[in-house]
Amino acid sequence: MPPFPLLRLPQLVLCKVFRSLNIEEKIKLSICSKKISFQINNDRMYSQKVIVSLDMINKQIRVHSENDEDTFKVFIDLDIRKRNYSKQQFSIACRTVKVMSTRKKFKMYWKNYQEGFLSSIRHLLKMFQCKVSTSFICHGSDIFQPTISTLFDLQVEFETLCIHFKRSKDENLLWNQISNNLGLVENLTISSVPDIDFTPVFTSWPQQISIMNSAWFTRESLLTCPCTTITLWNSNLENKDLDEIFRKWRAGELPNLKYLKIHNLSFTDNGEHILGMNLRDLNGMVIQTDDGSKKATIELRFLWMIEMNVTPFE
Repeated sequence: MPPFPLLRLPQLVLCKVFRSLNIEEKIKLSICSKKISFQINNDRMYSQKVIVSLDMINKQIRVHSENDEDTFKVFIDLDIRKRNYSKQQFSIACRTVKVMSTRKKFKMYWKNYQEGFLSSIRHLLKMFQCKVSTSFICHGSDIFQPTISTLFDLQVEFETLCIHFKRSKDENLLWNQISNNLGLVENLTISSVPDIDFTPVFTSWPQQISIMNSAWFTRESLLTCPCTTITLWNSNLENKDLDEIFRKWRAGELPNLKYLKIHNLSFTDNGEHILGMNLRDLNGMVIQTDDGSKKATIELRFLWMIEMNVTPFE
């Protein structure tokens, strides 16, 4: 059977063909030739939205749909010249690399891991509407910080970004760089050793934030936080802090807040009131803003966790 002249199709038909491809088909087709890659990249704004999940410890990138039904994996390995390759060479992000292709995955061979990750991500960014996702396991890799730093320079959007502080100067420098661009992040999770002497300063905010060992995140921090979802673990907030937070919320402050959860070892049932009530009496309580536009349900869990769910008032 003669080869199918794909690029001779009318432009509108060709665009429909590209939009019908799944993630694996589109990635594999994109490296066949520069012409096809250009056509796919040209149709990026109409492509499917994908999550690019980075696993720097296992040297892999998982590309998947938002519902996780369509997936493809890219493995990054080193190009050791002594190996006897039976692989083909392809151009990826203006680099010529050896690629071994199997079902649902690629294995690419690069000069170093950082080049492999960044070049592969750049290639994907040109093809799809991408958001990047990282987990805490990435912090075990020495390429985490330079990779994340470069992605922020490229104004890449993050679905999830996990940052862990361990008294490293490089971590502090990374935070100082990205803190101005946290609007690119949907979900930010921060962890730190309990006695760390570095307090992150926010000059911008993500949509949602979760903080482990959050003793440094004070009442004033929470009241200035514009995030829709706030989760604090090992917090030092006390009854008097919750009282002011709830009163400020009722007065119309924290207008973006939809969900608040505080895991707190400092809550007390010693008679110190919250909204004029004992701590135990808050469980199941519904409060509303002074203008009547929103209501919030407060749930108490064993005197050590409190949740606040905000909904529009019907």
